[in-house]
Parts: sequence; C-alpha cells; structure tokens
Amino acid sequence: MRRQKVPKPVRKHSDPRDRFVVVLARPESLENIGLAARAMKNTGFHELRVVGRSKVEIACPRTAVHAKDILKKASFYGDLPSATADLNVVFASTAKPRQNFSALPFDEAISLMFTFPPESRIGLLFGNERTGLTSAELAASNFRWTIPQASRQPSYNLAAAVLITLFEVFRRLKIEDEKIGPSPFSSGARGHEIPLPRSEQEACIRLIIQKLEEREFIHPTNRRHTTQMLHNLLGRLAMTDRDRKLLLAMFSHAGKDRVNGQFPGPQ
Repeated sequence: MRRQKVPKPVRKHSDPRDRFVVVLARPESLENIGLAARAMKNTGFHELRVVGRSKVEIACPRTAVHAKDILKKASFYGDLPSATADLNVVFASTAKPRQNFSALPFDEAISLMFTFPPESRIGLLFGNERTGLTSAELAASNFRWTIPQASRQPSYNLAAAVLITLFEVFRRLKIEDEKIGPSPFSSGARGHEIPLPRSEQEACIRLIIQKLEEREFIHPTNRRHTTQMLHNLLGRLAMTDRDRKLLLAMFSHAGKDRVNGQFPGPQ
C-alpha cells in the first residue's frame, strides 16, 4: 500500500467542498471506484481516499468518465484508521442500523454535517459492495446514516450511494452560494471548536476503555458489546480538546473510592 499522508494543518477552505473527503473502504469493483470518481467530478468534490486497494489495481477504469484526474490524485491506505486519522468528523453510510451503532435518517445526517465549523474536515465513508462496513469500521466513524429507498432491495449500489450523498451536499451548498433559500449552515450550534482529528479521538476512547477494563466495568463477557456502545456514544460527541480534557479527568478520578476492589454501594 502507498504512503500514509501527514495530517494537514487546520485551515478555512475557500471552496466549502474541499472540507469533504470521500473514503471507500475495501471496494471490490473497479467500475464502482470509477463511478464514484465520476460522481465526485459531477458534483465538484475533489479528494478521494481508498482503503484496501492499490493505485496500480485501479488505473483509470473506463467508468471514470472525465474524472481520471480524481483517480490520479487519490490516496491509498492499508487500513481505515490511517485513512481517517486527520479528519475531524466521519459520517458512515450503512444500509441499516446495527445493534450497537445508531444511525441517522439521511436528511438529518446531511444537515448535521453543516453544524461543524468551516475548518472541520469531514469524511464520507462508504463500505464494501457485498458486506458493507464491518463493526470495526463503523466504530471508526462519529455518525452513521441510512439512505431511504422504496423497495425491499437490500441496499444501494456503492457508486449510487456516493452519488446520492454528494448530490445532496452539493445541492445544499449551492443553495447557500446562490442565497436562494435558507442557509444549511448552523448559526453556531456546536460553537467554534473544531473536533479533534479522528486519530486523537480514537486514542482518547481507547484510554477510557482501558481504564474501564482496569476497574472491571468491562470484562471478557461484555467486552465486545460494551466497547461498541462506547464507540457509538463517544463518537457522536465529535470530541473537541475541551471534551477530551473533561472525559479524561472524569475517568481518572472515578473509582478512587473503591473498597477492596469493589465500588461502594449507595449510603
């Protein structure tokens, strides 16, 4: 796999579409990769990251009509955490909610993307055509969303999901640009603090999980279920530096009143 990118410095993007990054996790079909690039070109998005494929493998599929420049500039990674390390918020597309991971309706997810400061880098994550995103991949995101459909078809094609999502983001950006309707941008719903890079959010979550394991709140019989729920809960926080300081202070002090290895009951 190709090199890992050095995280980019925080900056305000002159083109609001530059803050969005399309991430394809383990795509199988070269045609779908090409169609995803074409969808990006149609809607004006530029940055594509591919996990689990090499540049040699995807050399300009015929489906990437007028979008070969996007494939040429695409970045390739051996694992998902490396591909999202410098992003501040990651939204993941899933066909249906999973047991331990909540999912937002499509419109709500798109609206939520615009509540983050303009400097925030936002990842749009799409999974493998056959299996979708694994639980570990969902845990690497902050929010999940589903795209509504009329039929009982299991899910949208990968390229179709990318196009639908990018078109809706493009449409809302165009509304803002032309001032023809209500602005999609929040008036400071989340304040001006930019979420930490995903690599730092993940490091904080791992430390919290470690502390809970040390205190036996997490143990072998509940580890998988509880850690997934914690990723879901803390991921949706879209953690800022202030959030991290508070969480680590809370978990560092919690449990100091344990008696003989057990938490004391109510007095």
